[in-house]
Amino acid sequence: MQGYNVVMVYNKEMDRLLMCIRRKNPYKGLSNLVGGKIEIGEPGIEAAYRELEEETGITYADIVLYHLMDFKYYFHPCYVEVYVGRLKRDVVVSGDENELYWSELTPDFFDMTLYGGEGNIGHMIEQVKLSGILEKERQPL
Repeated sequence: MQGYNVVMVYNKEMDRLLMCIRRKNPYKGLSNLVGGKIEIGEPGIEAAYRELEEETGITYADIVLYHLMDFKYYFHPCYVEVYVGRLKRDVVVSGDENELYWSELTPDFFDMTLYGGEGNIGHMIEQVKLSGILEKERQPL
């Protein structure tokens, strides 16, 4: 079963989410999250950091990723691991695979005419809010 990941990157102020406009299928021309394939034998978290750096230039030093949730598809033999993190500092993102941009958090991420993922992006954003996982990072140590 092929593994994939998507990585939700929030800016340090938690008011923007890193998105891309897909240049190829699936979801060509639609906004989506960054991510890619998990290689056979590769731990999911390592694949998430690898794909993030390859597609955006963001490294381990810039962000801590948390494994938020998984999607498993029984009729299309694959699974998707979802990771989320908040940048520690401002970074310049760059990549050749897709056009990158910072989205406000106000759009309707469930709108499948604008966003890939069959509405799952909206669902994932709601899960980040409900979990409070990134709010904990904001508290002083």
